[in-house]
Amino acid sequence: MQIESPPTEKRYEKPEGERRGLLIVHTGDGKGKSTAAFGLALRAFGRTHVHGKQVRIFQFMKVPSARFGEHRMFEQMGLPIEGLGDGFSWKSKDLDHSAQLARDGWQRAKAAILDGRHFLLVLDEITYPLIYGWLPLDDVLQTLRERPRDVHVCLTGRRCPPEIIELADTVTEMGLVKHAFQAGVPAQRGIED
Repeated sequence: MQIESPPTEKRYEKPEGERRGLLIVHTGDGKGKSTAAFGLALRAFGRTHVHGKQVRIFQFMKVPSARFGEHRMFEQMGLPIEGLGDGFSWKSKDLDHSAQLARDGWQRAKAAILDGRHFLLVLDEITYPLIYGWLPLDDVLQTLRERPRDVHVCLTGRRCPPEIIELADTVTEMGLVKHAFQAGVPAQRGIED
């Protein structure tokens, strides 16, 4: 490790542009995409809950009955989190049904994006139904472009389509350096539900 001196001057100028809703993407093969989006949702919920704007999380691959740690906490707080899918595709008994669930879920998410009542919407794991061809990319792009000016949207998932990355304001690629799973350690409840 190299020791460095802390900065003594601000390293950037404050932007002078207009505040507006951002399109944020968390992608890549590393862990932390959903976790980062949930942290963003918590921050937004803490700020907007008092001001009447809503925060909502749609999970495209989780089942509606999912009860992972984030579901329990968000439900206690009153932050809506909704599973729209039927779980991992390799566990699906009917991929046509999985695709239909994704399309139905997209219609719910699209309505929420366009209704103007939300400060932030998280579309967790939306990249998978996109790259599987279950959702029409053009409709997603058009909806993101046409959302009300003050609506923030955060999308997560591996292999985000380049068209969404190009449209996004902020893109973070989570890089895999090392993962316990590679060493044979299974997912840990409360860490990787």
